[in-house]
Amino acid sequence: MAKHETYYTDYGGRKVGKRPSLLMLLVDLILTLLSGAVFVMLLTALVVSRIDPLYTWALPMLGLVAPWLYLLTMILALYWIVRWRLKRAAVMSLALVIGFFSVSLYWRPEAHRTELQRKYDKNFSYDRSALKVLSYNVRFLYNDAGESSADSVAAFIERVNPDIVCLQEYYPGLASRSERLMRLVNEYNLVQFDTDSESWHRQAILSRYRVLKSGYIMRPTTAIWADLLIREDTVRVVNNHLQSTGITAFDNQYLTGYEYLLDTAREEKFRSIVSRFHDNSVVRADQADTIRGHLDSLAPRMQILCGDFNDTPLSYTYRRLARGLNDAFSEAGEGYSHTFRGFFDALRIDYVFSSDAFETLSYETVDVPHSDHLPVLVRLKRID
Repeated sequence: MAKHETYYTDYGGRKVGKRPSLLMLLVDLILTLLSGAVFVMLLTALVVSRIDPLYTWALPMLGLVAPWLYLLTMILALYWIVRWRLKRAAVMSLALVIGFFSVSLYWRPEAHRTELQRKYDKNFSYDRSALKVLSYNVRFLYNDAGESSADSVAAFIERVNPDIVCLQEYYPGLASRSERLMRLVNEYNLVQFDTDSESWHRQAILSRYRVLKSGYIMRPTTAIWADLLIREDTVRVVNNHLQSTGITAFDNQYLTGYEYLLDTAREEKFRSIVSRFHDNSVVRADQADTIRGHLDSLAPRMQILCGDFNDTPLSYTYRRLARGLNDAFSEAGEGYSHTFRGFFDALRIDYVFSSDAFETLSYETVDVPHSDHLPVLVRLKRID
């Protein structure tokens, strides 16, 4: 036999494959460990939303990175398929299948909206039976430069011309100094309540429809409501601003600017961020339970729920408040949506929900720089 011919090492004549290099063995080992960690974290993120944060410590923070975990799981599954490591590929594919049912909370294909357009007409026009709802955290009417954004917010609302406006962190003291905003507010029926603080942290509902009655849940700074007469129907609109995450602008800069890479005190800072996030998650969960009880007491009245929840779609807060309602993004959104201008533009924490009496015709976030949040604009149609 010639010196360079293929060798056979068993009686069946099977060729011996080339042994993997030491480098590839090391890469496979590292990616195997990474795959196991990502698998556990993704499944934990999917499950933890069903558990009160009081009992889960830092685990709700996984909801912040859930989309990246899913994307990383997809990349790893493809890697193991290419490497022909079928057991590991099957494990990662299983995680993809389990997580697939939550994908629509973060991303919707263009085909979904195209089908919705086709259902109505070629131009996707909106008749008079559709109502336009705007939810917007205006950050006390201050822009990024620390200057008043009241005129800019008023100009934006004039441009989109919504029927119902739910404002969070509305500051009447600064609003009253803007002639343009005051003129706009007077065109609507205004619902707001006094607070013990110096008018800093209010919610407001502006409605072109008649307000039958109004009130608040827990505190005016957390959730207010208004019963609106929309044609022949009474619709309960609830506007919320739930407890902050406790992650400050400095924390956001610290994380997104990768400053922790050179910080010797990063462990202490991370511990502080996680602790504040956990404590505030517990408060939000309690608020969500109270608001959920309020909504359940209204059944079967038509409902529209708006606001800044300060929590992601994979959270206990979202799950509690979304129960029995339709998320406008999941119904009519497209692509990947975020509503917070920070944390890599990855967080959707502002929502518009509606009961089954409404069909969602459109959903969009408008890219304007007047606040650290983006406004959420939704069109709803009463189902006859």
